[in-house]
Amino acid sequence: MAPSHSAPRAVAALDQSGSLSPVAGRRLLPSLTVAWFVLFAAYLGLTSVLLPNHMANIDEEHKVANFAIVTTVASIIAMFSQPIVGALSDRTRSRLGRRAPWMLAGALIGALSLIVLGSLHDIFLITIVWAVMLVSLNALQGPLSAITPDRFPRSRRGVASTAVGIGTLAGATLGVVLAGRIAADVGIGYLVFGGGVFVVTVAFVLLNKDRSSTDVDFTAFRWRSFLADFWVNPLRHPDFAWAFTARFLFILGYFLVFTYQLFILTDFIGMPLGEANIQVGVLSMAAFVTTLLSVSVAGWVSDRVRRRKAFVYLASGIMIVGLLVPLAMPNMTGMLLMFTIKGFGYGLYMACDTALMTEVLPGGGASAAKDLGILNIATNIPQALSPAVAALIISGFGGYPALFAVAAACIGLAAIALIPIRGVR
Repeated sequence: MAPSHSAPRAVAALDQSGSLSPVAGRRLLPSLTVAWFVLFAAYLGLTSVLLPNHMANIDEEHKVANFAIVTTVASIIAMFSQPIVGALSDRTRSRLGRRAPWMLAGALIGALSLIVLGSLHDIFLITIVWAVMLVSLNALQGPLSAITPDRFPRSRRGVASTAVGIGTLAGATLGVVLAGRIAADVGIGYLVFGGGVFVVTVAFVLLNKDRSSTDVDFTAFRWRSFLADFWVNPLRHPDFAWAFTARFLFILGYFLVFTYQLFILTDFIGMPLGEANIQVGVLSMAAFVTTLLSVSVAGWVSDRVRRRKAFVYLASGIMIVGLLVPLAMPNMTGMLLMFTIKGFGYGLYMACDTALMTEVLPGGGASAAKDLGILNIATNIPQALSPAVAALIISGFGGYPALFAVAAACIGLAAIALIPIRGVR
């Protein structure tokens, strides 16, 4: 049941859609951290460890191609589910509020999909169920993302964003560590992550009740207007277009290697699968430490010196050095160095690039939420394409050494794409 309008602390905050939500209480901030932690632990644990193990168990010889098929097809299907569900949740009428029904449905269907997934051995069926799971978790993530602007006043959104960032970064790292520990039984691994997402989502909704939206008068939803919002004219807004291109190339370069880290350990380094499942967690922890270090200071320093592009250039150079280390040291030491260096560069890049993105928005940021959503597509599309592109490089263009070289080239091109931007120094 939604809280009464007269309940203590139920002071209303007006969100961007014009409807009312209760201002965040003390439980919401830690709840957000835990929710994002579990969601990203599932994303990375499933994709980086459990699914590659699943593919290797089914067909060792064709595991790279099969992994690319499953992840690419499912990612393309799920790519726009998050903004679509987010837009629909903006207009949802229910006693639980606008967000909770979608979050609960996404968590439930995602968990059920993972239970089914553990029993499948056919690539076609795995692809279908993986896509359903991914769409479901995106349906959870979209409304969860809206909690911050819904429930936090502007003066507290920086703190809320920090809580979300800590949760996602820690979850992405420790999810890989946990998945490596339980990868010997992929079915149990799927159950652990699916169950974790469902339990935490239910707890989140119960502990942070929203107001009923049954009586809210929403504006009509029009698909034409919704789809038109995804277009920004690159000729009228060249800085925005170059920033989009740079982000696209950088994320592609990063995920070409990140997505295949388990197979790099087994096929390039020559490590047994069981040992690789453990060591992939070690690599993630090394990257986590250096990413956290650089992201904690980079944004503050760039604010102080009022420079963005210089820090992004530096980050790109560091990333390139890290990606080329395994070519000279094709062993676990080289991989550890790569992840340590790459993690520092990634944190430096993301802290300053995010600030840069906010400074190239059309119209001075008048439609910031929509425009940042478009820039987020430059993150989602290369993630979706990276498994297929990486598989093509590995299979037909020189194996894993070529993969490292192409990834480094993408990072370099991303830095070059920033040069024409004139509105940011």
